[in-house]
Amino acid sequence: MCLVETGMPARPAPGTTEVDKDEHGFAKIMWSPRAAIACANTISEGLGIRTESKLVEECRKGVMEFLLINHPLDCPICDQAGECSLQEFSVEHGRGTSRFQENKVKKPKHKQIGPRITLDDERCIMCSRCIRFTSEIADDPVLGFTERGSYTVLTTHPDKELANNYSLNTVDICPVGALTSSDFRFSMRVWFLKDTKSICTGCARGCNMDIGSRNEVIHRQTPRENNDVNSAWMCDAGRLDFHYVNSEARLTQPTIKEHGTHRAATWQDALAKAATALQSAQPSQIAIIASGRMTNEELFLTKRLAISLGVTHLDIVPRTGEADNYLVHADKNPNTAGARLILGTEPGSQLAAIRDKVDRGEVTTVIALQENLLGEAGFTAAQLGKLQSFIACHILANPSAEHAHVVLPLAAYAEKRGSMINATGRLQRLNKATEPAGEARSDWEVLRDLTLAVSGQNGLYSIEDVFKSMAAAISPFAGLNLGKIGDTGLPLLETTETIPVLEREKERKAKGIIVG
Repeated sequence: MCLVETGMPARPAPGTTEVDKDEHGFAKIMWSPRAAIACANTISEGLGIRTESKLVEECRKGVMEFLLINHPLDCPICDQAGECSLQEFSVEHGRGTSRFQENKVKKPKHKQIGPRITLDDERCIMCSRCIRFTSEIADDPVLGFTERGSYTVLTTHPDKELANNYSLNTVDICPVGALTSSDFRFSMRVWFLKDTKSICTGCARGCNMDIGSRNEVIHRQTPRENNDVNSAWMCDAGRLDFHYVNSEARLTQPTIKEHGTHRAATWQDALAKAATALQSAQPSQIAIIASGRMTNEELFLTKRLAISLGVTHLDIVPRTGEADNYLVHADKNPNTAGARLILGTEPGSQLAAIRDKVDRGEVTTVIALQENLLGEAGFTAAQLGKLQSFIACHILANPSAEHAHVVLPLAAYAEKRGSMINATGRLQRLNKATEPAGEARSDWEVLRDLTLAVSGQNGLYSIEDVFKSMAAAISPFAGLNLGKIGDTGLPLLETTETIPVLEREKERKAKGIIVG
């Protein structure tokens, strides 16, 4: 489809140095009688190119006709409909009618070639993009073509499947509906989706992504190109880490524990009870367990609440896992760098001491923000049972909330705005894609209201106000606001971190393997 007409200036006649000129004074071009493939030719001095000549248009129509000869007419039920290159080129370059009289070649349909990928071979146009991706980017060359001519099919190698953690990128680069996401398949028409630019919160890499939602429900997440963070790729785990936002386990209203059971309460009552508990305790008896999943603005207000209460027992829960040599980072907290900068402590440095003080009865009141204390925080049910006041702020119902005296429902990452700093020190922005579930509120609103209840400090009416206060208090943010961060973020902190997949792309560009 990228056929163009090319030609070179005519050579001077023997014995002369002058070349024929056209009406514009340029050397007259001797055009080639056949079209050339643009992506397979190199620009050279004097080269003439026609992109919309009659020859080019007829050749493109011919190519499109061949592409559609065996292609099934199932656009109405194809997941790729609405973002299909073949559809777009067919409208622009197709004949509108078919001259093909024979029966179309039948190939395997609805074939599961991996845990997350469904293949429809009849739609494949043999562009080999997916084969190149698995071989050159994911280093998992399990895809290939078999058979010949019109009977060529895409398939996996014998006894193998497309199961690597980057397999869903093949769905993005497939220009037709041959490779589709089993998770998104038949879920929603793409033209109904509202795409919101945001970042993945699955690890400290902070891959840029688009959140596709409709009617306050998230249907998919796809990578958004950023050559300073994730190129055009994203891991499968990060893409699919949104189902809990739509789950029935969401906390949707505040609750207060009375006589051993939780009852639904208004935000006013729940905040008043939490504030009373905080005011009744001595500063040395209070501990705040924050989270590396919180935004910079939320961490700033956490610090502000701690200062208002005189609390020194403040920490976040470190969360680590296995990294790979592509995009997945070992730090599973998306904003550890922001927590270090704003809270001024190393994650996890105080957790053991706080647990010991709870055991000894020296800490009697704990606020947990986005953390299940019976999980990676290392607390036991017996320790939580010793607390006089336990305020749990979380997105989901979890075991530690059962022990809480006040439970406050929080908004998920896709339901709020804010900023985070990734592992390479880049400041990036979260954007709101859907409304919070039920009566859930953003962390910054909860923290602001708690601070107001215990100290009377106010003056923050929007997330922009919080960022402005943070920029005034913390020098690296000086002169910035959420708008200046932009869609692709900006460098904020110097680190020695590198991104493996981007480093390999740089090497291949230097060698001429990648052009562009």
